[in-house]
Amino acid sequence: MKADVSKITETILALELGINERWNKGDVDGALEMYSEDVTYFDPMTEMRLEGRKAVDGYFRQFFEGKLNILRNEFPNPQVIVSDGGDLAVLHYNLINLVPDGQGGEKQGTPWNSTQVYRLINGQWRVVHVNWSFTHNIAALQAMMS
Repeated sequence: MKADVSKITETILALELGINERWNKGDVDGALEMYSEDVTYFDPMTEMRLEGRKAVDGYFRQFFEGKLNILRNEFPNPQVIVSDGGDLAVLHYNLINLVPDGQGGEKQGTPWNSTQVYRLINGQWRVVHVNWSFTHNIAALQAMMS
């Protein structure tokens, strides 16, 4: 049976939107609830890959819980690639956070690249791998050029 790619894509995008809506308010549980027990995680601040939800939980609570104030996100260029069996989906997108500008308006925060790997586990989509990177990292570019 061929996977219904459009339905899976719609589901994955909705799940990711839900995660980000909670994340924007500093609610890290929105992401953690979607992560599998054996999730692996990278972002620019992790020195090494984090292994398992427990490790990611500790990291999120230390650095992000209750500390974020993102007004809204934009998700340009999302793409979901679905396995032939329909039990694995790779989502990648650019993320633009809009944050308070200190004058009652908003400004663009740091732009991100995101890759989230979802797997269908016991009938529910769970995130099994996460990779965040900066879209434009001037310091990294300068270091590579020197």
